Amino acid sequence: MSDFPDTMQAAILVHDGYAPTATGPVIDDAADWLQAVEIPVPQPGAGQVLIRMRASSVNPSDLHFIKGEYGQPRVKDHPAGFEGCGDVVATGAGAEQLAGQRVAFVAAGSGAWAEYVVTPALMCIPLRPDVSDFDGAAQIVNPLTAMAMVDIAKQAGEAFIISAATSQLGKLMCALGRDLGLSPIALVRRADAVDQLKALGAAEVLVTSDAGFTDRLAEVMRALKPRIFLDAVADQQCETIFTAMPNGARWIIYGKLSTEPPALTQTGQLIFMGKRIEGFWLTQWMTSTPPQDQMRVVGEVQARFADGRWSTDVAATIPLRDLVATLAETLKTTKGKVMIVPE
Repeated sequence: MSDFPDTMQAAILVHDGYAPTATGPVIDDAADWLQAVEIPVPQPGAGQVLIRMRASSVNPSDLHFIKGEYGQPRVKDHPAGFEGCGDVVATGAGAEQLAGQRVAFVAAGSGAWAEYVVTPALMCIPLRPDVSDFDGAAQIVNPLTAMAMVDIAKQAGEAFIISAATSQLGKLMCALGRDLGLSPIALVRRADAVDQLKALGAAEVLVTSDAGFTDRLAEVMRALKPRIFLDAVADQQCETIFTAMPNGARWIIYGKLSTEPPALTQTGQLIFMGKRIEGFWLTQWMTSTPPQDQMRVVGEVQARFADGRWSTDVAATIPLRDLVATLAETLKTTKGKVMIVPE
């Protein structure tokens, strides 16, 4: 219990609660939302662990959260950051089984953008030795979401639609769908992404900015009849795509990259065509899915990272002490994952 200091570096939130407006997962200056400080190292309570951070990832959900646009309220002066990888250096009662282990974690007690993190043991996944720290730090939010949502798609037919398909998560879902014998339909904004996504496993890639997009969408709907739409954008064009889908279609929203609020134009489809609009939140999946199903999914995720079928596209690393000063500029100039490291 004495192998860690009394204080630590952290990037803490400077605002409480929710913002009155939403401008999406972009920032001009991290100092508008975060402050670099030295604070006491948190102590684990019952069922919790204390983790020394090795690496923490930056996801769009993190940016929504620090700006007050996420579905959970900010708590001023608490560290930000949802996900990371590190070593368990102390445990509370009932969490002793994780002592000394390297784990991937979701931060549900204190944020991951800090040298030390407290979180429930249930939010930790012990890592295989052949999974890197960076893959471990991006092991949960995107990969587990990919596995869980593609598993939903698999139960509804062979084809499914993915918006924002050039994202890290979108690429994972294209590859996973192909490996499971499914037909992912990828939506992208730029034509230069088509070949890459087809190589990864997309059966069809539709460019949403093309003049002929609507006609092409109708062709694909007739041919493949997808009934699952896994959506991270949630704008009016996504509503149009949903209305073009066949009976029994499900629009599953797991993100909000667009600031545009979509209007429902065909509400009768919810009644007469059995369509559904729903949300997906990984934390709820982790706390409600039976342990044996979680272990199956976790094992598959780690196997894919260990053997190279999946990898984390790390574009830049930022030392924790430089996070507030450099995060905004780094995000503007990189296309892959940004990782935060202690030093």
